[in-house]
Amino acid sequence: MGDHASRFCKILLMAGLLLSLLTGQAAANSSNFPNFVELAKKLKPSVVNISTARTVKPQGHMQRPFGNPFANDPFSDFFERFFEEQQSQRGFKQRSLGSGFIITNDGYILTNNHVIAGADEIKVKLSDGRELKAEVKGHDEKLDLALIKISGKNGFPAAKLGDSDTIETGECVIAIGNPFGLAETVTAGIVSAKGRVIGSGPYDDFIQTDASINPGNSGGPLFNCRGEVIGINTAIIAGGQGIGFAIPVNMAKSIIPQLKDKGTVTRGWLGVVIQPVTGDLAQSFGLRGEKGALVSEVTPGGPAEKSGLKPGDIILEYNGRAIGEMNELPRLVAATEVGKKVTLKYLRDGKEAETTVRIERLNGEGEGATAGAGIDKLGMTVQELNRELANRLQVRETRGVVITELKGDGLAAGAGLAKGDIIKEVNGSKVSTMVDYKKTVSALQKGSVMRFLVRRGDSSLFVAFKVE
Repeated sequence: MGDHASRFCKILLMAGLLLSLLTGQAAANSSNFPNFVELAKKLKPSVVNISTARTVKPQGHMQRPFGNPFANDPFSDFFERFFEEQQSQRGFKQRSLGSGFIITNDGYILTNNHVIAGADEIKVKLSDGRELKAEVKGHDEKLDLALIKISGKNGFPAAKLGDSDTIETGECVIAIGNPFGLAETVTAGIVSAKGRVIGSGPYDDFIQTDASINPGNSGGPLFNCRGEVIGINTAIIAGGQGIGFAIPVNMAKSIIPQLKDKGTVTRGWLGVVIQPVTGDLAQSFGLRGEKGALVSEVTPGGPAEKSGLKPGDIILEYNGRAIGEMNELPRLVAATEVGKKVTLKYLRDGKEAETTVRIERLNGEGEGATAGAGIDKLGMTVQELNRELANRLQVRETRGVVITELKGDGLAAGAGLAKGDIIKEVNGSKVSTMVDYKKTVSALQKGSVMRFLVRRGDSSLFVAFKVE
């Protein structure tokens, strides 16, 4: 009986110790767990709702809901022209909603460019209920960012901008915005991944988060749990649940001064077309590991050619910064001050070498530091396919050249080309790489006819149009 009692006392003692450990750990965890109530109260005043309106004039024939009452009537054409003229003169108001956040006490607000693009009128609603008119101070299509300003009594509640380079996967984040018109919606989650490339442009470097982001959240802030903005909510995957993307705030901080002073952004230009380094390519060039940016084309007379770079060189470092993957190089080049000299480390014939390059200004929409950088003269951006990009665009093929962006009023969109189309031929010539595509487009002359053979889903089709 004594042994049983002793054993029972030991069990009780062990249970007590375990309970104290568990409660102690729980208390420690609770002390580190963010207070979302206090954070929401503190952060919501700096977040604004943005509503825009623009006049859209219809094009083409007007569709009447019950058909044409004047069919087979000699006055049909007269009435059709009359109704179209009336409608085209009036047009209609297209309205949209988005989010933004105040970054200075005198009323500067950061949002997405696509929230305010083409707007005739922009209104900002503050958390205290005030509704003020805003004007666009600057915008940048490539990063999808815009700077707008409201006027009024100074002392607007501004958000604190953090350091997006220091965030870690798994870190707690909070999104605040105007999803589906539901003002001041607060959602929380974690950083799901960093450095995501989703095919939206040459400077993709998105923060992925599982904090709920929906239409209307665009332009709103993504906060860390210290109440600092670390991203600008921008994109979602259609049909995806718990997958949203935000522009790192450091990318925004680098261009805000230019947006304030000039309204536009000046970027650096290296003058190369690059592609990813695959395992097979790395082995063929004598490189250990899949790293760096492979130069597939050098622009004649550009900075890279002047410094001696050649196709086949693999850029390993840019001014002391290692290039882990291809997409890092365009971002570094774009952020470099025009006229600055930088050092490039590259691999050629299995040996490392260095050269100095003076960065020049990126001019025009068709120039850039990477394959498919910017919208070209046809009004579209194309990129060389790889497996990751194919998965994001939900296309089956993993090789070739794919359309990743279209300008709404561009030649390509007007002819019927679509995002995700894989370009197989141009004017009868096969297109397998960005070099093939760029050679064809660079030779275009005004008045020439372009004929594309593209793969769309499970079918192929031809599209042709005249270059204006």
